[in-house]
Amino acid sequence: MYVCKAGHMSIKKTSTRPKKHAKDGQGTVESYFFDVEKCKHCPYKEGCYKDDAKTKSYSVSIKTNTHQEHIDFQESEYFKEKSKERYKIEAKNSELKHRHGYDVASSSGLIGFLK
Repeated sequence: MYVCKAGHMSIKKTSTRPKKHAKDGQGTVESYFFDVEKCKHCPYKEGCYKDDAKTKSYSVSIKTNTHQEHIDFQESEYFKEKSKERYKIEAKNSELKHRHGYDVASSSGLIGFLK
């Protein structure tokens, strides 16, 4: 169960997954539902609870191991070094596209390939 900032515990928990990730177990979203009567009198209701709402829920997406591996990789020194150099490559690609006319292909298909 989930406990809000004011210390109120959720009354119900559901776990859902989009159809495209049903087999691999990715993309799970856990939703926690709270008692609206407690939220009406809560000191932290600004930005959390809207007046006249029938339900109050909070959703959390569960990261898979793949997500965690990417997060760890982005914090590594190797990634930070490479990201500092990337702007040079992007600047050169932009120059080729816009200043030298490589933004649109002059021909397409197999015939254009053979010329």
